[in-house]
Amino acid sequence: MAKLKVTLVRSTIGREKSQIDTVRALKLRKIGSSSVLDDTPQVRGMINKVKHLVSAEEVNE
Repeated sequence: MAKLKVTLVRSTIGREKSQIDTVRALKLRKIGSSSVLDDTPQVRGMINKVKHLVSAEEVNE
């Protein structure tokens, strides 16, 4: 299964609670933190919801 590396590049200060919760669900806390997640439709939807706060790239493992 493919993996995605998601990195938080902008702050969640002043954002809606649902966006903050989505960033937390992606296992991101501080700016610059990254997590490697399975490439599923659910994860893609979360990334799409906060695409202005994160960057995502495919990782080959």
